[in-house]
Amino acid sequence: MKLLYSPASPYSAKCRMAARHLGIAIDEVKTDTNAEPAELVDNNPLGKIPVLIRDGEAPIYDSVAIMHFLDRESGGKLYPKKDDKRTEAEVMEALCDGITDCLLAIMYERRFRPAEIVHQPWIDKQWSKVVRGLDYLENNLPKTEKKLNGGHFALAALIGYLDLRFAGQWADGRPKLAAWPETFSRLFPEFEAMKSSA
Repeated sequence: MKLLYSPASPYSAKCRMAARHLGIAIDEVKTDTNAEPAELVDNNPLGKIPVLIRDGEAPIYDSVAIMHFLDRESGGKLYPKKDDKRTEAEVMEALCDGITDCLLAIMYERRFRPAEIVHQPWIDKQWSKVVRGLDYLENNLPKTEKKLNGGHFALAALIGYLDLRFAGQWADGRPKLAAWPETFSRLFPEFEAMKSSA
């Protein structure tokens, strides 16, 4: 199996970290989505990453589908067995991915529009969602004691992306959230090496 990814992509980081944690061997292939290489668009018509390519089987995308595949591949080691706990982990993943969606919307607005037509009200609306989400996380961090699940990896990917693109703009007033990566890293020491990077 191989994973098409970008070093900066938080969704790629989430899947890469989860696979590493589970001991699932995957070849990681850096992919430039802007170039739309054939290997990417032939395996995901949306041209987005991450994409998990399997020999003789259909490719898997997006990150949530890949995470659930990794869970099945590991014999159910990525999400809790009990329904209520699994739902809790899945909702945590959805929240963190949703906050990440807002951050990417801000980045795309700034990066791909000429400065004179960047729509600040759109950026402000996305940032207000980010603020609400981060404030919620500050007061509702997942238990991070023994077992890691998909929600933990989504949170780690989110914080890695915040540090990469929004350093100095999110941690003030959120000491528990800012300190959480240290707790996570005790259970997953590869975090610093695998989080989003330029």
